[in-house]
Amino acid sequence: MKLVIFDCDGTLVDSQHGIVDSMSRALANEGFSPLPRDRILSVVGLSLSLAVQRLLPEAEPVVVERVVDGYRQAFTELRQNKNISEPLYEGIKGLVSKLRGQDDVLLGVATGKSIRGVKRLFDQQDWHATFVTMQTADTNASKPHPEMIEKAMAEAGVDAVDTVMIGDTTFDIEMAQNANVRGIGVAWGYHPVDHLRNAGAHSIVDDSHGLSEAIDSFLGQRR
Repeated sequence: MKLVIFDCDGTLVDSQHGIVDSMSRALANEGFSPLPRDRILSVVGLSLSLAVQRLLPEAEPVVVERVVDGYRQAFTELRQNKNISEPLYEGIKGLVSKLRGQDDVLLGVATGKSIRGVKRLFDQQDWHATFVTMQTADTNASKPHPEMIEKAMAEAGVDAVDTVMIGDTTFDIEMAQNANVRGIGVAWGYHPVDHLRNAGAHSIVDDSHGLSEAIDSFLGQRR
């Protein structure tokens, strides 16, 4: 069996608007000046506490935790008011369906998104039976620590040589390297392509068709 692990935000779904709006509100509530959009997106993929620490390196821990709580509250309010959209990227639904239909392929998720957020996505896409393992920062060390991938492999019963990690950030690629698995970068997410390349991505794809071909190439090598 082969294990294909996907990151979530910036790889499967485009959630940037909700993330940026929620973080901006949380920072404003604590009296911080607005941060550039690309600065906020640069920490997507990390656990929420670590992401806020990266954004506010001089802040006291108690302030970091208030911003974390404020982010969660703002995100919940935006969702309740239907002001958050998290569409799948073009071609992703078909790609996931294709992979699910292959008898020797298992699918997993490794993400900084909360368990609740991933379950909501799975509800929307009817993916609960599609992914055999779901790893989040709620129950694992934050990327780029390899724990998420290691647990995913253990749950799926698949070795590192038969596993590939797909993501849009350097945290995903570094996590793949730390777990000794192949890392494929996607160009449509939140980190620049040259950063993915410098982080050690085995390949970088421009669209879902290219990703499908890259996965097929990996699977062909392992069959």
